[in-house]
Amino acid sequence: MIPARGGSKRIPRKNIREFHGRPMIGWSIAAARESGLFDRIVVSTDDAEIAQIARSEGAEVPFTRPEDLANDHAATVPVVAHAVSELDLAQDVPVCCLYATAPFVQASDLAEGLRLLRAGASYAMAVTEFAYPIQRALRRDADGAVVMMDEAQMQVRSQDLEPAWHDAGQFYWALAATWDAATPVFGVGAHGVALPSYRVVDIDTPDDWVRAEALFQVLRK
Repeated sequence: MIPARGGSKRIPRKNIREFHGRPMIGWSIAAARESGLFDRIVVSTDDAEIAQIARSEGAEVPFTRPEDLANDHAATVPVVAHAVSELDLAQDVPVCCLYATAPFVQASDLAEGLRLLRAGASYAMAVTEFAYPIQRALRRDADGAVVMMDEAQMQVRSQDLEPAWHDAGQFYWALAATWDAATPVFGVGAHGVALPSYRVVDIDTPDDWVRAEALFQVLRK
């Protein structure tokens, strides 16, 4: 299930804006098709143009997402739960929420997520390691003065600090029942598929878009 609403504000029409020769959503649909994991590839959208492009890329758009799930505050879990209901899925069906702006996702990542789900994970999602130890984070005030958030970590060697991870913003596997129950994604039983940081760009701003295009071009070469 690929959520793709039409009202992106920071990057207008982000989900279908051209990215290296095809609409952005086309890369996610292509990865899903290439994986061979899915019986159906469904796009949840409120937007007629997105629906048309999604179908041309090989996805289904069997319903229109309601307005209350297509605004700036709509969270991922309710959107997927709505799709589960609309598609009348059995509760034990594995459902992958794959973001429309995930051009770096690979079929092997999706397959590993499904493997973790079948091994007992509540959710299986893409994660990557922070590039710098978060224990050494700084606080900066309005005048530009900086202090450590945790001064006790100042003298600890980087290699002795616990690695920290963050959501890569690409995909989330769970059973239909888990989505339906609105189970928190980062709760007990969640597992991560580790991705290298060079394949992770959370595309939220114009700067993110430029960086993603440059990185994508380099990786394709």
